[in-house]
Amino acid sequence: MNTDLDWLRAPAAKVDLEAREAALGRQAELTKPPGSLGRLEEIAIQLAALQGRAQPALEQVRIVIFAADHGVASAGVSAFPQAVTAQMIANMAAGGAAISVLARQIDAALELVNLGTVAPVLAHPLIRQAVIAASTANLAEEPAMSAAQLAQALAEGAAALQRARAAGVELFIAGEMGIGNTTAATALTCALLGLPASDLVGPGTGLDRGGVARKRKLIEQALALHRDQLADPIEALARLGGFEIAAMAGAYVACAQQRVPMLIDGFISSAAALVASRICPGAADWMLLAHASAEPGHRAMAEALGLRPLLDLGMRLGEGSGAAAAVPLLRLACDLHAQMATFAEAGVAPKDAEPCRIA
Repeated sequence: MNTDLDWLRAPAAKVDLEAREAALGRQAELTKPPGSLGRLEEIAIQLAALQGRAQPALEQVRIVIFAADHGVASAGVSAFPQAVTAQMIANMAAGGAAISVLARQIDAALELVNLGTVAPVLAHPLIRQAVIAASTANLAEEPAMSAAQLAQALAEGAAALQRARAAGVELFIAGEMGIGNTTAATALTCALLGLPASDLVGPGTGLDRGGVARKRKLIEQALALHRDQLADPIEALARLGGFEIAAMAGAYVACAQQRVPMLIDGFISSAAALVASRICPGAADWMLLAHASAEPGHRAMAEALGLRPLLDLGMRLGEGSGAAAAVPLLRLACDLHAQMATFAEAGVAPKDAEPCRIA
């Protein structure tokens, strides 16, 4: 297995400042008081800088769901059995999951990538079989991934971005499915931010108080076990992450390197985004944060990334659902930017025009 990670060292691309200035100039000419559309203006200007054009567009949106099982799930850190991972992949492919409905509604291409599940996943045209192993190892007892497994997961994320680019993607969304993955994401975030598990641990799929306490204890055990190897983000990812978290991180790094704007979903996706930003400085410049997850640790993630959520709907589903729900807002921002009349076109006097004088 090729474990070469040299591609991760390529720097993040620089955003297009000329396109940003052009978008700023257009916003100043539109028939409205400056700043009156608030963040809708900011979104359009940011997307212009990321897409390298004064009038951005979001016709080609691609959602890639990375799915994988976690060894730590056997310790009872989820309200759902591990077989649900494979079952939900099938549900997504059949069109019955939340992300399936959302993808249809926003006319986004949907791809499912199976990186390894305990239960078998049946063949389906929407499912890409990229199995690394049936699951990661139990992160509370040993490293979650070997070096070869980590390299494969990262590469699968980058490959998904390449397929998206070949299809003309204008906005990339990564989602996930994996029973037990809030435990992995919390442990990884604790390591990256130097915070205790008690600050970040939450109910995930709906754990009761006892379940949350058990989850916190396992995370603390994992952090203690791997303490001396967590300074490097790649090593922390190998020891505490999951195949799907690593794949998302790989996709995010590739997006930043190859000038593709990305819309980050919630708690799990943000953990992967944190890893990507530590591996590839400047990667966060290519990110928009879709929503504020109801998981208690998400605020710390957003602050560390320097990103402000677009929505706050109390969501904690995952699957890329919060990101998909934010796409119409981004499209509205682009349409307002492109289709509003300028003062000159509408024959409206701008703010600093000379007052009309009556003879």
